Amino acid sequence: MTRMTVHLGDITDLMVDAIVNAANESLAPGGGVCGAIHRAAGADLAVECAALGHCPTGEAVITEGHNLAPTRIIHAVGPVWQGGGSGEAALLALAYARSLQLAAQKGCRSVAFPAISTGIYGLPAEQAARIAVNTVAGVLASEPRIRQVIFCCFSEESAALHQAALDQLEDPDVQ
Repeated sequence: MTRMTVHLGDITDLMVDAIVNAANESLAPGGGVCGAIHRAAGADLAVECAALGHCPTGEAVITEGHNLAPTRIIHAVGPVWQGGGSGEAALLALAYARSLQLAAQKGCRSVAFPAISTGIYGLPAEQAARIAVNTVAGVLASEPRIRQVIFCCFSEESAALHQAALDQLEDPDVQ
């Protein structure tokens, strides 16, 4: 069974247990994928996020799905690119890993991720795709509860980068 796949499209349209929001630390509605998720989920998502208040970079929190088909939204805060010398790679990997940990704890068997930190946060897309795929593969190797992870990309370039990273994996059991 293929546990990781790449999809080109709108993450809010996917039929999965949880989608991941590329969130900011204040959990406020933003632009890009964050704005799209907040618009699709409805105003109650912003209310729930405001009640949570804050999420540090590299961490994640989970909310209800509200008006979306997925029952959960995981809000992962990726790093802002500062040239690569400020721990961005480790923080991005942590955000992916923490998202999957939360998903498993809440019984989510399928999860869709956007390309976290590659929009206005500026992380180089190729590096971010490799970190995402390798981190998810590492978690899946020891987490049987999650059956499917979709890397939902908004552009063909991002989808190609994620697919290339998947193609380079050596362990077929997590692919």
